[in-house]
Amino acid sequence: MKICTLLVSSLLLTMVVGNSYATTYSLPHLKGDRVVASSTGETVTITVEQDQTLLDIAKRFNLGQTEIVTINPGLDRWLIKKGTVVRLPNRRILPDSPHEGITLNVAEYRMYYYPADQPGTVRSYAHGVGRQDWKTPLGKTSIIKKVKDPAWHPPESIRREHAANGDPLPEIVPPGPHNPLGAYALYLNLPGDYRIHGTDIDKIFGIGMQITHGCVRMYPEDISALYQSVDVGTSVYIVKQPVKVGWLNNVLYVEAHPDLEGEEKTSDERYAMALSLIKLENNQELPDFDQVVLNKVLTDLDGTPTPVYERLPPLEGEVVAPIAKAVPVIKAAAVVSAANKNPVAATKAKVKDVAVSTKKTKVAAVQTASNAKKIPAKESAKAIKSQKPVTKTASNSVSTGSVGGYYHGN
Repeated sequence: MKICTLLVSSLLLTMVVGNSYATTYSLPHLKGDRVVASSTGETVTITVEQDQTLLDIAKRFNLGQTEIVTINPGLDRWLIKKGTVVRLPNRRILPDSPHEGITLNVAEYRMYYYPADQPGTVRSYAHGVGRQDWKTPLGKTSIIKKVKDPAWHPPESIRREHAANGDPLPEIVPPGPHNPLGAYALYLNLPGDYRIHGTDIDKIFGIGMQITHGCVRMYPEDISALYQSVDVGTSVYIVKQPVKVGWLNNVLYVEAHPDLEGEEKTSDERYAMALSLIKLENNQELPDFDQVVLNKVLTDLDGTPTPVYERLPPLEGEVVAPIAKAVPVIKAAAVVSAANKNPVAATKAKVKDVAVSTKKTKVAAVQTASNAKKIPAKESAKAIKSQKPVTKTASNSVSTGSVGGYYHGN
């Protein structure tokens, strides 16, 4: 029996890779564009044909728990009645990182894999990350080893934690359905034995949450497909980008996700972060974007890429200047080792502060990309017309600090 009835044919583009449901997107044609989509529209919907949990639907469509719960705030994750309409994401803004190898954005619990044998495409998978007290480290690394049916040697610190909770662990957990590493593991070149791995049958619904001791956990079908696709030496960029900004066909989109546990930001901090990123994507100029829409995006935090500004395309033959982005300054930082919970060296980037301006772009008789006209984002205008959120406005007095502590994968 089919679990769901698709209302939008775009989900046919959710391709089966092996036995997994990795969503494969075509990369944008215009240089500098970073928004990918299965079809038109911000989201797609399904109608449930039998009672089930929202997490069952998440697994079916390769979504994590946080992602599907956030985009369906009014639904009970533990009971979805027959006939219920459920929203699924359609668009994604690619993280600000090189389009090669693997990018893990811990802030949105998603992996972006750029297969070398399929140029012009990107596969997206859901994953879980480290808990507040066992954070997944940020930085550039690589895969140094692949192991099928790995045995788990839990470090003493984890064994003590489990013993204190009445769940003692043996010194070695053999391969099998109750091994937390699952059937496949990709070892990362990081201190502390960090891995991208599968999961045991008891923790399937932990995908898309802060639940691990620092490793990256995937659905069994997804890690199987990834394991077969990647080689030792593949680059891995681990970033933290809760707010993303990107272009698609001269429309600027903003996407925002809930903060990780223990890293909560105020609305003012989140707004300042968004302004800095908008300016960064627009040749260091702050455009006359729709501030009401931006406020709604930063309030809802549902991960939906939403248009906030549209520029006129460049004239025929005109060359658009490349976007000048801040270069992160890499410095050593202390992270917790998954093996012994002692501080170990890692890399973390600090992005220099970017001042923002309230200057609006003037519209001349002849329009260019650097002299852009604001065109209201029609797709979002109707949705917010009946709402009147408190609107923050762009100001010169933006709080200082790096852009959300981002690591941009350089």
